Amino acid sequence: MGTISSPGIGSGLDVQGIVSQLVALERAPIKQLQTQASTLQTRLSLYGTIKSQMSALESAAAKLGNPSTWSAVSASSSNAAAVSTSASPGAASGSYSIEVQQLARAQSTVSAAVPTGTGMGSGTLSIQLGSWAGGSFSATGSTIDVEIQPGEDSLSSIAARINAAGAGVSASVLRDASGERLMIQSRETGESAGFQISVSDDDGDDSDGNGLSRLAFDGGGAGMALAQSALNAQATINGVAITSGSNRLTDTLPGLNLQLSQVTSQPVEISVATDREGLRKDIDAFVSAYNAINNTLNNALRFDEASGKGGALQGDATAVGLQNALRGMMRSVTASEPFSRLVDVGIELRTGGRLEVDNKRMNSALDNISGLRSLFTVDSGNPTTDGFGLKVRSFARGLLDIDGLITSRSDSIQAAIRRNSDQQDRLNVRIESIEKRLLAQYTALDTKLAGLSGLSAYVSQQVTLWNQNTR
Repeated sequence: MGTISSPGIGSGLDVQGIVSQLVALERAPIKQLQTQASTLQTRLSLYGTIKSQMSALESAAAKLGNPSTWSAVSASSSNAAAVSTSASPGAASGSYSIEVQQLARAQSTVSAAVPTGTGMGSGTLSIQLGSWAGGSFSATGSTIDVEIQPGEDSLSSIAARINAAGAGVSASVLRDASGERLMIQSRETGESAGFQISVSDDDGDDSDGNGLSRLAFDGGGAGMALAQSALNAQATINGVAITSGSNRLTDTLPGLNLQLSQVTSQPVEISVATDREGLRKDIDAFVSAYNAINNTLNNALRFDEASGKGGALQGDATAVGLQNALRGMMRSVTASEPFSRLVDVGIELRTGGRLEVDNKRMNSALDNISGLRSLFTVDSGNPTTDGFGLKVRSFARGLLDIDGLITSRSDSIQAAIRRNSDQQDRLNVRIESIEKRLLAQYTALDTKLAGLSGLSAYVSQQVTLWNQNTR
């Protein structure tokens, strides 16, 4: 059976207090290790931030180092409601005057109205795409047969079967006060996307306007009526007439997309020019990405004289080297002309390593796109004189590689954190053992002192009795 003990009660000796103080002395190295661990974690977090910011700088530099970035153009329309436009990289700069005489449209047919839910008869609808000219149909595709079964011949069922057949047309049911009608239209616009519908009617007569033959369309006669004929778009571009089966012109002018939406009464002016605004955003993104990492390094490396405290990476050779390398790179030259330095185009290195853009000089540089492009994209065969997009991209990728400087430094800090944790674990085990040993020793001392105290009391009592008996 276990015993209950309370060290110190027997002798009055503060065993717990003595042991706690001695153990606290033994724990002093752990507190130092914990402080070191906190510092290491802060440094690791900072290197994580630096790694992320360096990756952002690499992306911004890579974009400026890509020649296609400098081929970006923008297109505008004087009447986007009539003709809207967008441009792809490589589109030639210029202006175009567009007039729209006719919009492309799809062929559409409609049946006579019948009471809702009326059965139209069974048989086969044969749908074929092609073009109409003077009442004559020229097929351009294969015939798609749509089987209509007895009991499944309402207009809604027939529309669903047509839509599921993939015949190049779409069907819908129109309902109003007169009943319901089947409307069929081509899925594509243009004269070549017309269609005809022939019928094999189970009632034995395919042309009597009864049964399923009510849904035939052959350009005239019994059956469905033509609601809208297929048309090509007709327009002029700088006075040159064009036709298109679609209202979206994607290859009429290379790299330029035009959407025709309205017939025009006056010319619509389309302008295609270098996308100066987009390029300026890309340059500003590069400057911002550099300033972000520069600011992080400044804060991490600075020494605050007022508080006497340094940044978390003060004295870190890797961080100091990185800061110096980045600033030196922003002052470097390239093999490009007429601009060879960032400052030539208004990107200036200020106090503290921060980049700022002089808008006046940058706008002037944007007037010379080829020169500005060369400043960022020139490939000289020498990493030190390559364009800034290329040299910064290569520098950043080297740092971020698996054996790069930033990755290696992060790995080194993580290894130090693991060693620190192991040291703390070993010290904790040792201190726990010391605490048990000290507690046992002082408990034994307490027990011995308690025994001596009892003996002293007994002797004092006996002396008192002896004195009383000798009187």
